[in-house]
Amino acid sequence: MEDKRKIPIIEWQDLDKRKFYAFGVLMTMAIRVSVYPFTLIRTRLQVQRGASLYAGTFDAFAKILRAEGLPGLYRGFLVNSLTLVSGQCYVTTYELTRQYVARHSDSNAVKSVIAGGAASLVAQSITVPIDVLSQHLMVQGQAMGRFRETAPTSRRMGSAKDVVVQILRLDGPRGFYRGYTASLLTYIPNSALWWPFYHLYT
Repeated sequence: MEDKRKIPIIEWQDLDKRKFYAFGVLMTMAIRVSVYPFTLIRTRLQVQRGASLYAGTFDAFAKILRAEGLPGLYRGFLVNSLTLVSGQCYVTTYELTRQYVARHSDSNAVKSVIAGGAASLVAQSITVPIDVLSQHLMVQGQAMGRFRETAPTSRRMGSAKDVVVQILRLDGPRGFYRGYTASLLTYIPNSALWWPFYHLYT
């Protein structure tokens, strides 16, 4: 049986970039469409007080569908979809950083650690502001979160632009980076360690 360690690692230059970006975005979007309603429900359950609105996942699903219709389960989806950019930036940063580090080190572990950390830094810098905005949109009209005064009195919900204005008014530009440091401390070590182990065990 051939030693699996003799199998060459597929590097950035070996990829068909057009197929990689096109299929990567399409596949990720398909997954997002199927799971987004439960992302929205999770967010609403996490920010509600006790069981003030929803008794659980399926209760929330039924109540949102009944009160807001199918669009209610996809509130903030278009904004959240912008994180597709961060996913592509993550992979691109990872591969380009590996190429750069390869000029100074032949160690696959060193390349993976540095590239994984750098990729996560770039991705989270893009993702966090989008997450902040989309999460505010998810809980709109539920008297949840920091912007309770923006809960609409009619069936019409505020737009992403309205939420952006509120964030800027209350917190300034820094408001879009709430939790940024915690995200970096979570995802940079995770990414920096995941890739070396991935290459070690594949």
